[in-house]
Amino acid sequence: MNFQQLFNRVGVPILGITVVALAYRWYGWPGVVAAATGLVLWMLLHFNRVMAILKRAADRPMGYVDSAVMLNAKLRPGVTLLHVVAMTRALGEQRSAPEAQPEIYRWTDNSQSHVTCEFVGGKLRQWALERPQDGQGAA
Repeated sequence: MNFQQLFNRVGVPILGITVVALAYRWYGWPGVVAAATGLVLWMLLHFNRVMAILKRAADRPMGYVDSAVMLNAKLRPGVTLLHVVAMTRALGEQRSAPEAQPEIYRWTDNSQSHVTCEFVGGKLRQWALERPQDGQGAA
């Protein structure tokens, strides 16, 4: 488990509890209400963002991307699967067994070029662009 995963699992809840405790210490119960309201707002904004990304992805074919070459140019190591889904506006075609690590997904465009991405712990580790030879791709 790397530092980012550890921070997300342990650090964020501890930070939230600390904010609420400090709000109580400095402002009493009105501070707790304000801090809790802020934390709930932050969680709702994150949930809303995830739902918007998944709604856009639900309206497109699975594993489709407008341009595999442009997707390849935009990818960076360490981006999350959710970020890649937001970039492609489509869920990837899963190439690995469910619940297996690493997770492998593929996005293909109209010319049959495709980007195959490998995710470990939800983070992009590596990817590969494959383009068809001349004359084999769809026009």
